[in-house]
Amino acid sequence: MSAGAAEMVEEQLHRRGIRDRRVLNAMLLIPREEFVPEMLRGEAYSDAPLAIGHGQTISQPYMTALMAELLELRGDEKVLDVGTGSGYHAAVLGALARDVVSIERIPELADLARENLRRAGRDGNITVMCGDGSVGVPQREPFDAISVAAASPGTPPTLLAQLRDPGILVIPAGTRKDQELQVVRKENGKITTRVVSGCRFVPLLGREAF
Repeated sequence: MSAGAAEMVEEQLHRRGIRDRRVLNAMLLIPREEFVPEMLRGEAYSDAPLAIGHGQTISQPYMTALMAELLELRGDEKVLDVGTGSGYHAAVLGALARDVVSIERIPELADLARENLRRAGRDGNITVMCGDGSVGVPQREPFDAISVAAASPGTPPTLLAQLRDPGILVIPAGTRKDQELQVVRKENGKITTRVVSGCRFVPLLGREAF
């Protein structure tokens, strides 16, 4: 645990309302500096998204924590992480769930994430795949929870079909410029959607997204 991580958890997460102790502990223990470019390591715990190359970003720590908390993970779930990026969000989910399948469309970032996770000692229960995240990973369905870290016009139908009943999907939905962070819940065959906050993510590119 670094001083930067401790300050991040207290100032950026706890004080803003993140209360799930498991999420806070995961964010405290996972070395975020291992998931940002070397030239930006001094900013690893800053309250902002950071560029990781290929037009992609690692999300602001608060948004990572909020999305993880909204999934209501207890430790025995299988989770789909859409938009691996540098692997940090997958690492957080891996500390909270039994099994994580993470999918990234850019091959170079998928390779980078695998290396980052290995170096951070967080690759034991995380599988990184390369492909179209908007259609999920059908060969590994169903998933107890799905986290989408890229903006989509709405919830891709195929992702919703891969979500177990009951299950929770968290996604930023809207236009390419502005979105709402939505919690989509499947329960007893019914789908409900709750808007949590405004947000801004890079677009989800694929067959069922942009």
